[in-house]
Amino acid sequence: MKFIIKREELLPALQIVNGVIERRQTLPILSNLMLSAKKDSLILTGTDMEVELITTLNQALGADGETTLPARKLLDICRALPENSDITINVNGDKAQVTSGKSRFTLSTLPAQEYPLVEETEAIVEFEIKQNTFKSLLDKTSFAMAQQDVRYYLNGLLLELDGKKLRAVATDGHRLALCDTDLETNLTEKVQVIVPRKGVLELIRLSQDKDENIKVKISTNHITISWSDLHFTSKLIDGKFPDYTRVIPEEGNAPILADREQLKQSLTRASILSNEKYRGVRILLEKNKLRALAHNPEQEEAEEELEVNYDGSDMEIGFNVSYLLDALGIIKTNQVILTVSDPNSSCLVLPEGESRCKYVVMPMRL
Repeated sequence: MKFIIKREELLPALQIVNGVIERRQTLPILSNLMLSAKKDSLILTGTDMEVELITTLNQALGADGETTLPARKLLDICRALPENSDITINVNGDKAQVTSGKSRFTLSTLPAQEYPLVEETEAIVEFEIKQNTFKSLLDKTSFAMAQQDVRYYLNGLLLELDGKKLRAVATDGHRLALCDTDLETNLTEKVQVIVPRKGVLELIRLSQDKDENIKVKISTNHITISWSDLHFTSKLIDGKFPDYTRVIPEEGNAPILADREQLKQSLTRASILSNEKYRGVRILLEKNKLRALAHNPEQEEAEEELEVNYDGSDMEIGFNVSYLLDALGIIKTNQVILTVSDPNSSCLVLPEGESRCKYVVMPMRL
């Protein structure tokens, strides 16, 4: 197996595929990426057994064949070579020679037959969606995913297909983010799948703000997403996502309407003197006024006052300020609506004039 390729063609592809390859691996072959040369194309595959990425390059010249090479080393070599240089990779037995100009590197290979590829399974559902719409869904919800929670089904993002709607939901048990978009499908039944955290973060890294269609295929165990010359596959989390509809409060009859940026800045300032571990801030509501109070074990205190539109009863409620700030950071509208019915209820945060996204923050005792 031998092929020649431009550095500018190979480098971006190596950077993409290396994203899924973990530095510390139990199986040596998982530190490698697979290269398959066919006529005038080169296919690169990387996997960590949970997420698989395949990218195709059509600018390679050489003979057919396949092998696996150390992913990180090949990327570092390619990165260090001069711009616009030609790279020749010649595989002979268990060694591969990488040459460019007067530079020569010999890398160890492992057999391509041992590379653990994802087996294609029959799709339950297939649909197309604009890449920028899909990226926006993930961006607006993924921040609420749990990290290493014992409730493993929370360490990911729920994708729900219901009629002509695609919904993304994430929760870590303390806050929840939900967003949906219209979709052209012929589904009669609701389909729910949980994409693991790593898969979601990879998709966000790979997706671009482009107005072009991507193909999504969901099977029993995997989700596969394809666009132009990239093919992404992730295992799904086998578990039942909690009934998120039960924790979304109704929009109350005494909502708080606030300037998003002013509220965000006030809470950011108050949070400076909150307890570093619990990040608690006490919110006091009065007619057309919101006060944020924070204190810490060193007996230091912060108080912020903000004018808002509010015509409900006086109330005092505690929140983890980081969760409120995360939601306010994702929302892009100038005004936000907050609904709190009583001191023990969750707070519903909504972008004003936009019904597609909802954010819920649980109260905390202070």
